[in-house]
Amino acid sequence: KGEIEAPTPDHVDRWVNQFEDKVQLPLLRELDHVLKRTYFSKQRVMAFLRKLIYAENLTGNNPQEFWRSANFLDIQGGGDSQRDMLKLFSEVLRGEFGFGIEGCGQRDDVFIYLDDCLFTGNRVRQDIEKWVINTAPAQAKVYVVYIALHKSGFHYAKKYIRDAIQKARKNIDIEWRPALAIELENRIFNKKENKEYSDSSDVLLPTFIPDDPAVKNYVESMKRKPTLRRSGNPGTAKLFSSDEAKILLEQEFLKTGVRIRQRCSNLMVTHRPLGYMKLETLGFGSLIVTYRNCPNNAPLALWAGDPWYPLFPRVTNTQTAIRRTIRRKISGLTEEDL
Repeated sequence: KGEIEAPTPDHVDRWVNQFEDKVQLPLLRELDHVLKRTYFSKQRVMAFLRKLIYAENLTGNNPQEFWRSANFLDIQGGGDSQRDMLKLFSEVLRGEFGFGIEGCGQRDDVFIYLDDCLFTGNRVRQDIEKWVINTAPAQAKVYVVYIALHKSGFHYAKKYIRDAIQKARKNIDIEWRPALAIELENRIFNKKENKEYSDSSDVLLPTFIPDDPAVKNYVESMKRKPTLRRSGNPGTAKLFSSDEAKILLEQEFLKTGVRIRQRCSNLMVTHRPLGYMKLETLGFGSLIVTYRNCPNNAPLALWAGDPWYPLFPRVTNTQTAIRRTIRRKISGLTEEDL
């Protein structure tokens, strides 16, 4: 709000008209169905935070005392999502108990890492690893709290953070996901369990490569053959109305994403057709969107721009860093300087 124009029917119509006529209505119908489950408005985020305050598995039977004792980590290396979440939580906390996070931290061994969504797990891994090595006390309890979480990123980050704690020789206990609004399955295969997860994926993972020259060329250029899922199961989180409807989104966003990559010169190789991913895949495929931003782990068709027209214009971490620097410099100026 205040950074982009409020969405209108004309905005949505302009976006969907970039697709073939025959798929426009079914694509909108299914996207509407999914976003009712995966879009987090400010009101929905605030409701989650109010519920978080009284989560017994986190606070026990005395939430006011727990929050008074807790320290809130503001250590995010990229983006402003953590800072924004802390600001919102401080407002909710003040409304419930009369104090914000500035009135917390009465103990030195309880910490909260609060953020909106976990995707690949790289952000939380880097943040907490650095904190563990450089700043964390010898003994601590850390609660990692997210609104939404993707399981592959969770398991990835959990492993590396555990290794960092052992290497630092500190007694730090990490409590993951004490509260969640939604948890999404996006693992492919677990060697230890010898279990396949891709067929019940909650993200976009195509069942086949379409008979499309551009897509075929893109796939042929990949060093490894992409993982596909078997049709029949739209996912464990029940995001999609049917598997047929999910397949429609997968196919249209894959084809469109490949074309966007051909047209948009500012995209990196890691901006895959179905969303940002360091590993060479067709893309992350998440459909989580918040009122703050659209993650780059979502399909390019949702957020890429110039010359593509995006449904959810995205603010990049680079833009956020520039704005943060400008705000910091302005805050140091006198009224006369301004």
